[in-house]
Amino acid sequence: MMYRSAALFTLLATQVWADAPTIDAVDITGTRVSVTIAHPDTGWDHYADGWRIETEDGTILGVRELLHPHVEEQPFTRSLTVTDLPDGSLFIRAKCSVDGWSETVVPLSR
Repeated sequence: MMYRSAALFTLLATQVWADAPTIDAVDITGTRVSVTIAHPDTGWDHYADGWRIETEDGTILGVRELLHPHVEEQPFTRSLTVTDLPDGSLFIRAKCSVDGWSETVVPLSR
């Protein structure tokens, strides 16, 4: 029983102290949105696994899934083609496999 408690504490401590992905740069060219993300990926157990474009009210306009860790490639840039981006304020939000969607959003400058 003591071993399970120690393992649970270790798991919870890892989740609480994990760094969220940061968005280092956003570039938009026509319908192509490119986002540069930095995250201390450790492998399949914890990595940046996505980003999305959303409106000010939280409506999701597009999601870029990241299907594998980028341990040796930091920061890294991935793109998404989004047609019909509406006028108004848009934001980018990153996600990691442990902590989920970040509370922090970065404005998309057009």
